[in-house]
Amino acid sequence: MKRILMVAYHFPPLAGSSGIQRTLRFVQHLPSLGWQPLVLSADPRAYEKTSADLLADVPKATVVRRAFALDTARHLQLAGRYLGWMARPDRWISWKLDGVRQGLKLIDEFKPDVIWSTYPIATAHVIASALSRKTGIPWIADFRDPMAQDGYPADPLTWQSYQRIEEDAARHARHCVFTTPGAARMYQQRYPAAANRMVVLENGYDEESFSSATRLPRASGPDGGSRPLLMLHSGIVYPSERDPTQLFMALGRLKKAGVLGAEDLRIRFRASVNDGLLKELADAHGAQDFIELCPAIPYREALAEMMAVDALLVMQASNCNAQIPAKIYEYLRAGKPILGLTDPEGDTAGVLRGAGLTDIVRLDSADDIAQMLPALVRDWRQGKVVLPDALAVQQASRLGRSQALAVLLEQVVNVSGSATGVPANS
Repeated sequence: MKRILMVAYHFPPLAGSSGIQRTLRFVQHLPSLGWQPLVLSADPRAYEKTSADLLADVPKATVVRRAFALDTARHLQLAGRYLGWMARPDRWISWKLDGVRQGLKLIDEFKPDVIWSTYPIATAHVIASALSRKTGIPWIADFRDPMAQDGYPADPLTWQSYQRIEEDAARHARHCVFTTPGAARMYQQRYPAAANRMVVLENGYDEESFSSATRLPRASGPDGGSRPLLMLHSGIVYPSERDPTQLFMALGRLKKAGVLGAEDLRIRFRASVNDGLLKELADAHGAQDFIELCPAIPYREALAEMMAVDALLVMQASNCNAQIPAKIYEYLRAGKPILGLTDPEGDTAGVLRGAGLTDIVRLDSADDIAQMLPALVRDWRQGKVVLPDALAVQQASRLGRSQALAVLLEQVVNVSGSATGVPANS
């Protein structure tokens, strides 16, 4: 069996990030595809929140090493402040020193064929690049989403550190992997010399997790107008990238006009991380009667909730057109109607349309949202809502994504072997 060293900050017992699922499900499925994963992650002290609920999903035979790491903002600040260089490219740069040391020990012990690192913690790429340079083992940089963007990161020095990491990956990584076509196109244009090494490997859903999720009672169907449609937004609400201001404005207008009330629609925000902001916006626009703010729950309970509600809500601003929220694939598997508040030209809208879903309006248009919501409630009451296409759902499984990754890994190993005449890790 070939081996892959996976450098990933997002790994159980980290809690509160859907980014965990990408690495975790690759670790689950790759052994059946001929690849043994070796995981190099951070010491849990670096995690702001932890939970044991996904630890059981890590196969018992998986080698997991934890390198010393601190969160600069929590562990190295004094009177609420810390030096900027201590958080570049991110607050976990302290992971690098022991990460490289532990990585070299893993390489010496297990002799992996490929090194793989995954963003959004950029230090993972820094570690993987160092390991690849020191050993000659080919490196795959899993960017997922774009790094250096217009206006992000806001700090110019951090932006420059992101750009240097990108340039290093474009020059030295065997492949740069993205989760959306838009992100891949952006980097092909940014680094044309490496364009043929930019590939797309989307996120997905884990069928086994859905199958083992405890089934919650489904909300009963509409009963003579007595029950509101229950719509769920599961996960973080970012103030810029998923700004719900125009949604709340639309709800306030509809309530004032007597078009919709709390008896017609309830929107549940689960684990938003920004409940204070949501409450403030809802109060400001008179939308508080429509809103439920609920705490985080274990992963499988979150999946069960998706399957139990009437509809699902995804929000993605136009400044993220080249990004797709990872949970959208779980939404598809849940088999519920999905309201997409996003730019119709963006990749998120493209995934929804690819699954036959057309309830898509701009997140930044209260007028468009105010038109869409009453129609959605009406269609639900009449049993006319559109559900995701079954074939599109099937194609979005994590197993299928793992099979695609295994094909990519085989290509890397074959090219490395043919180029040198010896195995890549000899």
